[in-house]
Amino acid sequence: MGKNFNYNYAFVFYDVNEKRVGKVFKVCKKYLSHFQKSVFRGEITPANLILLKNDLNNIINECEDFICIIKLMNNNVYGEEILGNKVTETGEDLIL
Repeated sequence: MGKNFNYNYAFVFYDVNEKRVGKVFKVCKKYLSHFQKSVFRGEITPANLILLKNDLNNIINECEDFICIIKLMNNNVYGEEILGNKVTETGEDLIL
């Protein structure tokens, strides 16, 4: 059996049917920070990660929708490089 890890940071990318976009957005916003269009990221407890997945599974149609959750141990174990126009209008840049 594989070792269980406590993931504390996640990225969520999604491409879902237009009918469910609003619901998926609200669920992701409940647990993570909106980063760009259909992308969320942020710190998350292992318990909230389970809740996030359950909430999303209750909304999506597995035949039509796609959601990818990338789980990390923390926010220090990945490199991020942004090319092009980084438009961030979430208000999070204003927090001191």
